[in-house]
Amino acid sequence: MTRNCNITIGRSFLVLFMFVSITSSSQGFLHRDGQKIVDGNGNNVLLRGLGIGGLMVQEGYMLKTADFAGPQYQIRQKITEVIGEKNTTEFYNAYKANGLTKRDVDSLAAWGFNSIRLPMHYNLYTLPIEKEPVKGKNTWLEEGFKMTDELLDWCAANKMYLILDLHAAPGGQGMDANISDYDTSKPSLWQSTANQDKIVAFWKKIAERYKDKTWIGAYDIINEPNWNFSGTNQNGCDETKNEPLRALQLRITKAIREVDTNHLVIIEGNCWGNNYKGMFPLWDGNMALSFHKYWSNNDLATIQDIINLRKEHNVPIWLGESGENSNVWFQEVLHLVESNNIGWAFWPMKKIENIAGVNNVKETEGYRKLLEYWKTGKNKPSVEEAKATWMQIAENFKMENVTVKYDVIDAMFRQVNSTETKPYQKHQLPGKIFATEYDLGRINYAYSDTDYQNLWVSNGGKRSEWNSGNQMRNDGVDIEKCTDKSTNGYSVIHIKSGEWLQYTVNLEQAQDFDATIRYAAEKAKGKLYLADENGNKISTIVSIPASGGNDKWTSTSLGTLSLKKGINKIRVYFEEGDFNLNYIEFNHQK
Repeated sequence: MTRNCNITIGRSFLVLFMFVSITSSSQGFLHRDGQKIVDGNGNNVLLRGLGIGGLMVQEGYMLKTADFAGPQYQIRQKITEVIGEKNTTEFYNAYKANGLTKRDVDSLAAWGFNSIRLPMHYNLYTLPIEKEPVKGKNTWLEEGFKMTDELLDWCAANKMYLILDLHAAPGGQGMDANISDYDTSKPSLWQSTANQDKIVAFWKKIAERYKDKTWIGAYDIINEPNWNFSGTNQNGCDETKNEPLRALQLRITKAIREVDTNHLVIIEGNCWGNNYKGMFPLWDGNMALSFHKYWSNNDLATIQDIINLRKEHNVPIWLGESGENSNVWFQEVLHLVESNNIGWAFWPMKKIENIAGVNNVKETEGYRKLLEYWKTGKNKPSVEEAKATWMQIAENFKMENVTVKYDVIDAMFRQVNSTETKPYQKHQLPGKIFATEYDLGRINYAYSDTDYQNLWVSNGGKRSEWNSGNQMRNDGVDIEKCTDKSTNGYSVIHIKSGEWLQYTVNLEQAQDFDATIRYAAEKAKGKLYLADENGNKISTIVSIPASGGNDKWTSTSLGTLSLKKGINKIRVYFEEGDFNLNYIEFNHQK
């Protein structure tokens, strides 16, 4: 396969390469300029994007079905089993319509994103090879193109670049089926010439349709290939014989260039995009290399290999996918890549019961029951009940129904280059300051916590939770739902010695307050005190009596304290932990 592809390219492609090198800087199109991505005016463009994961390609972990249905075809089978094919189609139509609208794109632009990465499933654009009426021919479907056209219009209106990413290729491009919707009962992309012909035709069709669209930023032609080409490994991470991957991406590029000499082509290595062994020399003058980064240390050493490739081959690099971690990790990785002139696209946009993203989609009681049925086989819901559940989930995916995670957005943009803290909530005194409403800001500036990120790739597979309660916020602070009679719905839990939280209060005049805390503690072990932002104590050290359990709430006094006129940054220092905190209440001194 590799040999035939190289023969086909021949001298004609060398001529095309030179032509693309000359014309790729056409006005308005993103393109390669040495090691930089620039716009039509030659200005360096630092892409700050978000991948719309789950829209065209569902992944089980985003819907909480990963334990029994990971890839999309399995998810659809599960849904069809309980509500039937007609109702399933109705759900998917609503899900896709609600999952991404102009309001979503407008919101992303307002938050600071300048690009969107669209993970495409080929089956929204063309039929699978086994369903083609005529073998070897391609039937084109309007749905995928219409969705892409609409999104492009919304991006253009916001002056945002749209990067087209083939996330699920014909047959599936990787053994990680959750990502590529790979069905092991059918030939993969790498096992089928017909699937390879279809992916080439797909990209030529895409390029022909969008060749003149300046707000199309690039073509990301195969997402996260992970394949054992040599038979010596399972996922492509140790693969040295990546010739089939190189040959297919070269063939795709050639097909694109037959109709489109304007757009940047992004390629990915094996092993989820990062293994570029055997991928050089490059074959086109308007290319960039993508790499993906998850759960690893945020130091130069972790990106040095891709930076070396940028320099050695004089080509731009792009962090095409990252995320699924804490705000601390987000701030650190984005500071790392941006300081090295590397643009990025985070992942994903919407996920059910999610703190580590810009939006959270709310789970319903009916959905919990449905998941439990699939896990245990017990208490199967009726068709009517299950359909209503799925249609409500589709409704919950609308932007107006999600919970926007402003702490995540703040970490991804403002905190990248700023140590300043900002109030999470405007606190009115006298009154309660809920513990979970501590300031927005970096760790050790707005709060301090012991466990604050997941680095399992770098630390030998040891996974850690940064927010063990997985509620409300994406920092290192542990938060769970609160059952106290007076609450904002959440409390800080698993407090450890040496941690602290900061709250900003603005007073019109200096005042003295009697302060109490609302807490729960199984043992009489905890100690805390209040201080200013410089660590100067403004209260005595208070020992926390046992309350009868970690869900038994009671109050104890912090005594009288004085706050100054203007901005007060009040820190709660936990000298000893092992208790839960609901709020601090400030009342006028009696």
